[in-house]
Amino acid sequence: MCNLQRVLKPKTMQLYIRKALTDIFANRFLNTVTILTIAFSILIVSSFSLFLMNTNTLLESWKNSIRVMVYLKPSTDPKTFKALEAKIRTMDGVESIAFIPQAEALRQLKAQMQRHASLLDRLERNPLPDAFEIRVAAEKRDLANVETLARRLERLVAVEEVEYGQKWLGRFSQMIKLFSLAGYLLGGMFLMAAIFFVGNTVRLVIYSRRDEIEIMRLVGAESGFIKAPFYIQGLIQGLLGGVLGLVGLQVAYYAISAQVQQGFGTGVLNIQFLSLPTYGGIILANMLVGWLGCFLSLKQYLKP
Repeated sequence: MCNLQRVLKPKTMQLYIRKALTDIFANRFLNTVTILTIAFSILIVSSFSLFLMNTNTLLESWKNSIRVMVYLKPSTDPKTFKALEAKIRTMDGVESIAFIPQAEALRQLKAQMQRHASLLDRLERNPLPDAFEIRVAAEKRDLANVETLARRLERLVAVEEVEYGQKWLGRFSQMIKLFSLAGYLLGGMFLMAAIFFVGNTVRLVIYSRRDEIEIMRLVGAESGFIKAPFYIQGLIQGLLGGVLGLVGLQVAYYAISAQVQQGFGTGVLNIQFLSLPTYGGIILANMLVGWLGCFLSLKQYLKP
């Protein structure tokens, strides 16, 4: 307890910080490489985390607005539409159902294809089928429940096809998982590299100060007094690397956000950014990386 109190004295801390900064400037190249490696690792991990957060939000938004389209066979008797609608309405997961006659479907298609609507006017007959548009209940909007509902609908005699975007929804979910996994693996490799560079930097400083350290030991300097500047150096490297990585992420965010808003229109697609507590957590995690690299190096090369 007494040793810790001596280490934490203001004047002693100032001495440690001054010594750590001196070592950083004395080995500028290696420290710069270390800080940039930490910054790149944070930039990669944070970018993939940000991408994953926004794509999951977007995917959930799509799921919340999911519609199941039930297309009927051309031979279906219009007299059976009401009975079929009543039967579908009783199925588990159906929140609401609306019948879309083929004439209404064609009108909606023309409205969506305003510039090319004249092409549809040349059709000899309406190629679109009668259909039901089903809104899925909120608690049943996950992919498994929607697939179960679709299979039940497909078994109805009058139904020709059921469509709810299952192919692109499943593929998009898988793509997000693979993309996020690759990002975290790459970020983990950079973090390991950062720990390695921090350790190498500390080892280089220990080697350059080996005579000074030996003299300090001979005159009775405590282990904490010798190691403290190295730990502070690792914390400073982690701090600078974290801040630099987050600044790069912020710049990239504003650039990409501006392009997305320009392409989709304001308010159509809102890209979220990291919260202030997340900022603080990332910087603390980076300082921990710097401290860990220093700890592993001191444990190996500066034994008691």
